[in-house]
Amino acid sequence: MITIETVLKNLRGARTPEREKLIRSAFEFSEQAHKGQKRKSGEDYIQHALHTALNIAHIGMGSKTISGGLLHDIPEDTNITLKEIEDKFGREIAFLVDGVTKLGKIKLRGTKEELYLENLRKMFLAMAEDIRVVIIKLADRLHNMETLGALPPEKQKRIARETLDVFVPIANRLGIGEIKGRLEDLSFKHLDPENYALVKNLEEKEFGIRKKNLEKTIHELKKELQKSNIEVLDIYGRTKRIYRLFLKLQRHDMDIDKIYDLAGIRIIVPEVADCYETLGIVHKKYRPLVGRIKDYISLPKPNGYQSIHTTVFGPEGKIMEVQIRTQRMHDEAEFGIAAHWAYNEKGTNWKSFFGFSKKEKTLDEDLTWVRQLQEWQGELGKDNEEFIEGLKIDFFKNHIFAFTPHGDVIDLPEDATPIDFAYKVHSEIGDRAVGAKVNGKMVPLDYKIKNAEVIEIITAKERKAPSQDWLRFARTTLAKSHIKKALKKEGVL
Repeated sequence: MITIETVLKNLRGARTPEREKLIRSAFEFSEQAHKGQKRKSGEDYIQHALHTALNIAHIGMGSKTISGGLLHDIPEDTNITLKEIEDKFGREIAFLVDGVTKLGKIKLRGTKEELYLENLRKMFLAMAEDIRVVIIKLADRLHNMETLGALPPEKQKRIARETLDVFVPIANRLGIGEIKGRLEDLSFKHLDPENYALVKNLEEKEFGIRKKNLEKTIHELKKELQKSNIEVLDIYGRTKRIYRLFLKLQRHDMDIDKIYDLAGIRIIVPEVADCYETLGIVHKKYRPLVGRIKDYISLPKPNGYQSIHTTVFGPEGKIMEVQIRTQRMHDEAEFGIAAHWAYNEKGTNWKSFFGFSKKEKTLDEDLTWVRQLQEWQGELGKDNEEFIEGLKIDFFKNHIFAFTPHGDVIDLPEDATPIDFAYKVHSEIGDRAVGAKVNGKMVPLDYKIKNAEVIEIITAKERKAPSQDWLRFARTTLAKSHIKKALKKEGVL
């Protein structure tokens, strides 16, 4: 059982009197509204509101978002109206509560393919309107997953499947690694309890064996870094999450000896330059495994993740992974956009992020993909199937980076082609495309782009109608939408 004091102690920002007053007020209002209500687990309903608020506080969100988490179930589960919440807490918090209430109506029904359609469309539109709504929903879902055992088995599986198919990809795209990992493991536990238990036992046993080796490595690296006057903010052993380990084991015939990053070391240093200097020191001390160095600092993942990963032969020749990052990179890896804004927009209120003040900055550039969802939804009208197909390709699949000849980074889904690249750069370039070069060599327009390739689109001097054949290999919704629009204009479709 947790209290409001637990939430307040876990605030990641300053605990000012104003913030504390707002959060306490929201708690008292929620406690009164849910008085006498119990959850299926038998605990008082206010505990769910508190756990949701605690999850929000953990990732560093502000007092208004935390208050929204405390109040989020009131309109749906009590006699208190949204208008009463607005009168008491203002339009902004009422807006967040209303958004979460709408998302709460989304349920998994029927087959997996039927999951998305109209309700999922509404979810993404709510997301585009205010990301905080989705963060509250993720925090709410996390506590629901932690207490899922109180529900009937059939319902457990339905909610776990929905979590893995919808909420995990969203947490990943927002860069909130902490919530993503916990949701994955909890979903796995309910969807495949046998394999969950098997992998958990395997992981605990192996980590126990490797723990002594990790401790020795940490001790040796601390000494080497100290000699080189590198300030170490933190250095510790880490283990792979259960669901991620299971997926990797499946790719390696369930052979744990082939998993090099089951246990590893994470080193946190103050500056980017320290990361690269630390990498050199690690490699001087321990021989690196060829082809296993990944520099996500110079080339971050699409969700903003940054770190250097290297695999080395540690003490006694034991293979292990070492991750090197700054404190800021670590916070952003764990807490996603919340940490990103905390670093970049100190002193700016949330209104500037979410369009309440038109004179200030609205959504961060990192969230342009949310705006794309909104645009695609507008272009596709009521064609749910096409919208969902686009989401499955553009949103849920892994992404790659490609470069323009000028060095601009273009974010694309895997298996994207030069046509997708062209339309991502500009619709005019897409319409006028006649050929493409990859790393200086000519390739067909249906070529599948690989990560970090330089793409040059060769265009006709004048605008022309795209080829209908392009629809066969275009992967992104954006490209398909522009091609269809141009073909309809020409009377071809």
